[in-house]
Amino acid sequence: MLDGILTGLSTALTPTNLAMVFIGCFAGTFIGMLPGLGPISAIALMIPITYGFDPATGMILMAGVYYGAIFGGSTSSILINAPGVAGTVATSFDGYPMARKGLAGKALAIAAYASFSGGTIAAIFLLIAAPALASVALSFQSPDYFALMVLGLTAVSAFAGRGNFLKAMMMTVVGLMLAMIGSDPVVGMPRLNFGRVDLLDGISFLLLAMATFALSEALMTVLKREKISDAARAATQGRMGSLKLSGAEVKEMAPVVARSSVLGFFIGVLPGAGATIASFLAYGMERNFARGAKKEEFGKGSIRGLAAPETANNAAASGSFVPLLTLGIPGSGTTAVMLGALISYGVDPGPTLFTERPEVFWSVILSMYFGNVILLILNLPLIPYIARLLTLPSNLLVPLVLFFSLIGVYLVSFNNFDIYMMVIVAVVAVMLRLFDYPMAPMILGFILGDLMERNLRRSITLNDGSISFLWERPITLTILVITAVIVALPLVGFFRQRRRLAQAGEGG
Repeated sequence: MLDGILTGLSTALTPTNLAMVFIGCFAGTFIGMLPGLGPISAIALMIPITYGFDPATGMILMAGVYYGAIFGGSTSSILINAPGVAGTVATSFDGYPMARKGLAGKALAIAAYASFSGGTIAAIFLLIAAPALASVALSFQSPDYFALMVLGLTAVSAFAGRGNFLKAMMMTVVGLMLAMIGSDPVVGMPRLNFGRVDLLDGISFLLLAMATFALSEALMTVLKREKISDAARAATQGRMGSLKLSGAEVKEMAPVVARSSVLGFFIGVLPGAGATIASFLAYGMERNFARGAKKEEFGKGSIRGLAAPETANNAAASGSFVPLLTLGIPGSGTTAVMLGALISYGVDPGPTLFTERPEVFWSVILSMYFGNVILLILNLPLIPYIARLLTLPSNLLVPLVLFFSLIGVYLVSFNNFDIYMMVIVAVVAVMLRLFDYPMAPMILGFILGDLMERNLRRSITLNDGSISFLWERPITLTILVITAVIVALPLVGFFRQRRRLAQAGEGG
């Protein structure tokens, strides 16, 4: 292992590879900021460019683009409520409200520090435990993934305001229903597509996210005739808010970063889970851990609510390289493209990579640490300039949000139907928001719905139609027990509170 690390260091620290880390991080940051241009598209475009490169150099460049895009995606989430990539949807829940309070600078700084911490801690985990974690990832089967998705759905309580849990549950069901539109994943038959060929592949996540967050926010701004952000007024007066964090804020963030880094990394290790699920789980976990006034801050500009998903999604991005490099199994859509790149280089990903091509294996892992340092150095000085986006007047910023949202979705599919669909979804989202229905549970249900169905049906098929797999596999049973405990705890607290109130009434 020590020989491998030294080999990786000597490869990663060459001027060419350090330049590739810088270029990848720089390009990825700006790609992540633009809705519609995710890391998958960017990496796919870079594969032909890297054909003449050494395999280690090409992988280092693409890895830089990947975690750079996750890092940069938080910017548009915080400033204009338009998640640049799927993994930063949860960032907007508290990042955008913080920007509306005139703390856009601080929100971007918290996101930068949390991203750096999550990525760095995950890179260290990756360095130490990658070979051992490969066997853990390999032990996960379809029933375990189904249980994991069910656990993910428990995060719905984190997105429900006081007295709105039923509304949040209803929106989760809507998300699960939307995930079923398209073709049956097992037999391939069309379903719920109303005879439209355009819906055979289902609804695009980008379309749904842009419509329910960015587009609906712009329409709400026009409807209410208010400025798109109170932070704009502060910016014009030179009060974007300090980038410095107080000792109390750092103390509040530290345990959140530690917990979310571990959670994000291990979720990233599991093939098919990815940064999006990690960010939602981390947000829900911190919301459940919070007590009293801190819990009420979630959704209104909570430091914990911003730090948790930003830490987890970057840790998961690093963790997804474990199954890719050690098993040859892509942990996400982006690493699936990178798997194709590795094969095109003539490198066989899997257990043999560790021994046959140690310079590729270790240099990619070590470059992640340098990449996170470069991302922090790049982003912190740019925060005051990026935050000035909010100084644009509302009558200019709203059309820009509309333009980038619509063009971002159109450039993915080049299909006019997606534009019509997006407008319809945005109008429905505005109506629901006017009645105080939360959008986040719908996105959560949509993301997890397809994964839940595929793994459930695969598990039932392999188990001859029986559901005994739910309690026969120790991993599945453990995850479901944890889910039951998480669901039961708020109910126990509710009944205890009612009992105390009843006792107080009798005593009075």
